[in-house]
Amino acid sequence: MSLPLLPTAAACALFLTIVYKFILHPAFISPLSKVPSAHWSSSISPLWVLYHRLLQQDTPVLACLHKKFNAPILRIAPNELSVNCVSGGLRTIYSGGFEKGTWYSNVFSNYDVQPMFAMEDKEGHSKRKRILSNIYAKSTLQSSKALDEQTEVIIKERLRPRILAEVEKEATNGGGGIEFYDIFCAVTMDFVSAYIFGLENGSDFLVSDKDGGIRLFHDFKARQKYTFWPQECPGFTRFLAKLGLKWLVVPTWVDGANQDIESWLMGMCEKAKQTAQKIDGGGEVNERDVPTVYRQLEGGLQKEQKKSGIGAEGNLKIEIASELLDHTLAGFDTSSITLTWLAWQLSKTSNQHWQDMLRKEISTLKEEDSLDAKAIDALPILHAILMESLRLHAAIPGQQPRITPSHTLTTLGDPEAGAVYANLPPNTRVQSQAYALHRNPNVFPDPDSWLPDRWLNASSSPSLTAPVDTMTDTVYTPRTADQLREMSRYFWAFGSGGRMCVGSNLAMLDMKATIVGVWGKFQTTIVDDEGMVPNGGYMAEPLGVGKGGHKGIGGKYADGELRRFLRLKVVENMKA
Repeated sequence: MSLPLLPTAAACALFLTIVYKFILHPAFISPLSKVPSAHWSSSISPLWVLYHRLLQQDTPVLACLHKKFNAPILRIAPNELSVNCVSGGLRTIYSGGFEKGTWYSNVFSNYDVQPMFAMEDKEGHSKRKRILSNIYAKSTLQSSKALDEQTEVIIKERLRPRILAEVEKEATNGGGGIEFYDIFCAVTMDFVSAYIFGLENGSDFLVSDKDGGIRLFHDFKARQKYTFWPQECPGFTRFLAKLGLKWLVVPTWVDGANQDIESWLMGMCEKAKQTAQKIDGGGEVNERDVPTVYRQLEGGLQKEQKKSGIGAEGNLKIEIASELLDHTLAGFDTSSITLTWLAWQLSKTSNQHWQDMLRKEISTLKEEDSLDAKAIDALPILHAILMESLRLHAAIPGQQPRITPSHTLTTLGDPEAGAVYANLPPNTRVQSQAYALHRNPNVFPDPDSWLPDRWLNASSSPSLTAPVDTMTDTVYTPRTADQLREMSRYFWAFGSGGRMCVGSNLAMLDMKATIVGVWGKFQTTIVDDEGMVPNGGYMAEPLGVGKGGHKGIGGKYADGELRRFLRLKVVENMKA
């Protein structure tokens, strides 16, 4: 009679164990249970946050919930926290050695090799950064003859002629406006590839290879929405791949697009290597054609290889290509997104006074057509316009996941807000996002408005305390040094800590040169901005629109109609 009780007891024990492990412990006993939940199910299931990530809506949703609950930290899944504070939060996570985990390497690896951005271990990342950081330093960039010559060619011989050609084309096509997202993708790709590989070896998507640029942008952009599966559900994705069913979640053309992009980049690497060998052999090369980043990376990795005595030429080739593909794609993508949102804001009727002030400031350069990096970088209105665009429209506004240390418990939280959570377990996924940080009303009053004057220093911009917009009688209030320091603490467009974007200085200089290149010569107004609806996920690119509505990024619709993003009317400034 007692024997049948054994299976029953075992079943009950198993049931109670499951209930304890997956419901009682995470919801009521774990130290994470003390953190406010973003959703009633967050303590026992990740499905709520995964749903929003799949729809690419998680970034604004989480920012709204942080504001709604007035909570610096939210629990968004059983083992996952969203952190929206600097003291006790962002500083602890991103300057405290928290590792990246597999979220990055599952998607951002190239040729099956992790670039610096995707490296999980701190030591490997530090070695790679030591090789590259100097070549991207602001002082190096501002004194670079190669970058100076590249800027002259790209702005004067490519960007401005391209815009003028589009103006003529538009005049014959009925005045539908010029699509600027494509132009900004092209100019930023030309900039970043020139500095990495040399102007001759880089792209020319502005003029000679416009169609090639459009194809590459389509391949790159269209594949991005499928990164959810390998990033958030890697085990499930691998399981489907083993069964030959990965196509159910990631279309087969995505792998083909990745291979095409890798082949394109490898071609630039091979040309850059030939140029580097010519230089090393004493041959003459135009300054603008020097493959600056390629040479630095190749030389650094060769030294490491000699020290360790490990590695082969083929491995080195792939290491270089993987790293530089990451720099190239990240460099063009983020900058083109930022410039498109900036152009949208600057071209609004309500912001025309900012465009006028910018144009007037550009005209004060010693040489009206000057593209000197130091001179451009010293323009306060230009800097304020770019900083405010980066704040309100950060190209990467979404999550930047890290993993709490495996060897110790963690404490996170804002002491000033009275929200400190101790004994957080190892291997907890934690993340901050620029979108929420940039919308803190205590730091950025009226955070959802585009207000460049918030970045102007009162001591250096006294004239802006008087009304300059006669239409709205707007009075600008430049900030004090203390206010600017506080805003800088919360400004996170390029990340922070040891993993901060290594190319941020190059991005700023390239974007400023592009802004001078456009608004130093042209006036812009909006013709069609229906496509300027931001993606709500990791990236904030405009979704674009066509006959079928907002369908997402990249290329054409099935009927061949080009997607519309931002179309502007352009008038040449005859005074320039």
